[in-house]
Parts: sequence; C-alpha cells; structure tokens
Amino acid sequence: MEVIPLIQYFFFDWIAWFLAILALGIILFISARRVCSTRMELFLLGLFAASAIFWLVSVGVPSTLAYPWNLKTYGPGSGPELPIKNALYFFKNFEKTIQKDEISRDPRDLPKPIERDEASVVKIEMEALEVISNIAPDVTFNYWTFGGQVPGPFLRVREGNTVELTLKNPETNIHQHSIDLHAVTGPGGGHAVTRVNPGESKTLNFKALKPGLFVYHCATPNVANHMAHGMYGLILVEPEEGLAPVDHEFYVMQGEFYTVGKLGRKGLQLSDGQAMLDGNPTYVVFNGKTGSLTDQMQVNVGESVRLFVGNGGINLVSSFHLIGEIFDRVYPEAALNVAHEGVQTTLVPAGGATIAEFTAEVPGTYILVDHALARLDRGAWGTLIVNGEENPEIFHGDSSVSEHTHDL
Repeated sequence: MEVIPLIQYFFFDWIAWFLAILALGIILFISARRVCSTRMELFLLGLFAASAIFWLVSVGVPSTLAYPWNLKTYGPGSGPELPIKNALYFFKNFEKTIQKDEISRDPRDLPKPIERDEASVVKIEMEALEVISNIAPDVTFNYWTFGGQVPGPFLRVREGNTVELTLKNPETNIHQHSIDLHAVTGPGGGHAVTRVNPGESKTLNFKALKPGLFVYHCATPNVANHMAHGMYGLILVEPEEGLAPVDHEFYVMQGEFYTVGKLGRKGLQLSDGQAMLDGNPTYVVFNGKTGSLTDQMQVNVGESVRLFVGNGGINLVSSFHLIGEIFDRVYPEAALNVAHEGVQTTLVPAGGATIAEFTAEVPGTYILVDHALARLDRGAWGTLIVNGEENPEIFHGDSSVSEHTHDL
C-alpha cells in the first residue's frame, strides 16, 4: 500500500503553509534587525503578522485539523472532511483494517423472487464495514460499505410486509454510520433511528407501503461523503401480486469515487472532498470498481432478462444503455405502475433506480454503459454475454476486421 500521497496531501494542504509563513517571519525579523530601527522593526513585524492572519482567515483557518482544511460548505452538518485524528487512528490500526480481495458485488448475488402471498415480518441484519480494496489495478481505496461489498446487499420484500432491520457498526470501524431507505415512510428514511457509533447496533421497524425499486444509503453527515465511499444499495418492494417471472435477474449499480490522485494513480488514494463538491469524479464505475462486470452475466438465446439498475450518485445522472439491445420494457424511475416499451437508453437519476427487461435474441457480447461515453474511460462499463446459435434473420454480416483497424 502506498501511503505517501495521503501524508503528502495532509502536509502540503496546511502544515506546509504554516511552516512557510513561520520561516518567512523569521527571515524578515533577522533582516529587519540589521537595517531598521526597533520601532520600524516592530512595525514591519506587525504588518507581516496582520497580513498572515488576514490571508489565513480569508481562506479558512485549520481549527478542526481536518483535510481539506479550507473547504467551506453550507449543508447540514460538517463538510466532507477527514479529521486528522481519524487519519492517525487509521494509520495506527492499518494492519487491523479489513482487506478485501474483491470489493465488487456479483450481479447475480440477489434473492430469488418472493413466493409467499401473505404479509409477514421480514428480519434483516446489515453490517457497516470499512475495508481496504482495489478500485482499479494497483489503485487502493478505503471503502465504507454495507456488508463489505459495493453495492450493499440486494434487499427484497413484499408490499405490506413489516421489516425489522438491524444495523451493526463493528468496533473496527472509525466512523458513525446509519441507513436511509427510500422505501421507508418516516424521518430520515430510517436514519433518525439507526445512527450507530462503532461497537453499537440499532433496529428500525417499518412497513413497506409502496411497491418499487428503491435506493438505500448511509445518511450520516456528510451524507455525500459516505456515499462517495461506497455506502449504497437497492431494496425491491415487490407488488402484492409479485413480478412476472423471468429467466435471469441481475443487480447493477453505478457509483462515483473521488480520489486525490489522478485516474490510474497507483497506491492508497485519499478521497477528495473538493472534487466531490465540484462534481468531478475520478472513477465512474459499476458495482464498486473498474472491470467489475466482465463474464458473470451470461444468458442463452431466447431467455428473458431483468436488470435491476441503481445509481448511488452522488452527482451524475446515468444514461443507462445496453449496446446492441432494445429494452422491451423499462419501468422509469422504478415505478412499477407504468412501463415504457422499446426503449434505447433510460435515465437513472442520482439516488434513483430503474428496471429494464428484454429477451436475448442474438448471441454475442453486449456492453453495458453509461452513454455519457467519456465515463467508459473512467470505468463505467460491463458486459452481458448471450450464448447460443446465430440468428441470421435478425442479425447477419461480415464480422472480419481489416488488419489496419483497431478493436474499440
């Protein structure tokens, strides 16, 4: 793990400024003693001190000892800061921090459709876990997660169910966490009663009133900062009559990560609060990291597919598209009371979701993208593989490529 960039940014963001001002003051003091009277010397030192104080106040005084120290925000709670004491604790306990070989949740990892008809009490236990894993090859990030992967576990309940959800925050964590489920009717979507410090757990009870596919996320201030570390997932509230059966269901969620190091910078990367406020993500990915969706999603020609797609945000609207397919049905913003047919690209708002369905008709490799296509280069793509016999009535052509042509 490369921790030098982390230390470097803490140092140069405010300690270096302090030392530079102190050194300049000493130099001026020594120089003034040689050429000025005592009165003029005191006047110059006073002028320098006043200028230094004016400069510090104008850009922000590092009274909280947090990175970035000069960040000014106006939301409820503190800004996306990393307190120095948390960073020191992190380094002190670095060897004890959970190391995850695979941060990405498998898109096939979701519960089967609910078969019971009667309303019941559904008990769910979730754990907030702060872990270290790779966001790209040799690029490491301190993720905050639900269940140790991104996105968090896919939750599945039925309209009318009473849900008893317990959130645990292990002692190994540094930060307070909570959960806000957009499927909840009540203060904070559950955040108001699930704020848990390390070593604590709390339980939320709610009734699933409306069917749909909803985002959940950590809502501990700074909320955006927690989500930009990976704390989001989806909860499906099936309608009383259930969903129409399909052959395959997949769980895909887009997210943004903001790092101090540029795209591809190796080593342990610090989250960049200013870039987050500016809406300039370093990585835009599906299921937590670059290259997360490669060969897991495989179906056969003639099989029906349902995609549960969410957007953990926190700034970008996703233009979700499957290259080479037209969605038979899309439930815009995951409202199950209406479906659009024959959709090419569907918008998934930050903190929102959609459900897309289609039947695989032609074999091949199909690429999932955010059709704001520059985001492909930041990691927002995956593949769905369709196996089976060719279907020349629908698709046929010469697939050979000139030796002068490069693959995209």
